[in-house]
Amino acid sequence: MSSPTWVRQHLAALRALLVLTAVLGAAYPLAVFAVAQVPGLRSRAGGSTVSLHGRTAGSALIGQSFTGLGGAPLRQYFQSRPSEAGNGYDPTSTAASNLGPEDIVDTLPRPKAAAAGEGGGQSLLTRVCSRSKSVGEFEGVSGARPYCAPGGVGAVLAVFGRRTTDGTVPHPTRVVSLNEEQGVVKAPFIATYEGVPVELARFGEDYADGLVVPVRGGAPVDPAVPADAVTASGSGLDPHISPAYAALQTGRVAGARGVAPGQVKRLVEDSTDGRDLGFMGEPRVNVLKLNIALDRKYPVRG
Repeated sequence: MSSPTWVRQHLAALRALLVLTAVLGAAYPLAVFAVAQVPGLRSRAGGSTVSLHGRTAGSALIGQSFTGLGGAPLRQYFQSRPSEAGNGYDPTSTAASNLGPEDIVDTLPRPKAAAAGEGGGQSLLTRVCSRSKSVGEFEGVSGARPYCAPGGVGAVLAVFGRRTTDGTVPHPTRVVSLNEEQGVVKAPFIATYEGVPVELARFGEDYADGLVVPVRGGAPVDPAVPADAVTASGSGLDPHISPAYAALQTGRVAGARGVAPGQVKRLVEDSTDGRDLGFMGEPRVNVLKLNIALDRKYPVRG
């Protein structure tokens, strides 16, 4: 006598559950674990952790900040590139800013918030400009870069007047510096444009009718502050910086540790990885490994 259909279906489902549990819940994880123990893979499978004085200092695969109280960068350490992941290098919040190259106009904060030091919605251009200014001041070089005002905001104007068929405004009647707010800065980055005095922007005023004009300025084509010092990676977790950014920081780190720049330079060279397979990507410096090498060889004397 055959079993009812519903019994056979339930038994088949139970057998499938037991087989899949054995294969996917036990055999597969054990196989992956076994492969991860192969020499050359074990370190990566364990998180590629790096230790200093017997304590785990971090992972060589995930960047981190080297700052002191209040978030100020520590002069004795090489600094990582910016991060948009959470409050910076948060593995649980990996992300980019999602701002594109045409994002150049800020959202101005309310005057009271601006007076309290709170910013509004910064454009990608202003983020780059402000970072370049800060890095330049920290490293003792010029932070100037194209399309950036000296105050660290995007050098962008709204030009009003009759437009021609090609979209230009040959005879402006009014010009406003969009990223510089009245009451926050004393004067615009440029006094006049095409003979018209430049005004500071006012919170709440609509400038949508103006032609948005970025102003390049006189900054060099190749700024002293490298691009990776002012832009975040797509993941926000990049543990590397470019050799150019490392070279910019070498003098400051050497001075803070009381050693010759050449000694620090040699450690940078030892910590520089070449292109993958000799042709993919760019040379890069792992910041955590470099800072640990510094602490081991040239510890800060307190």
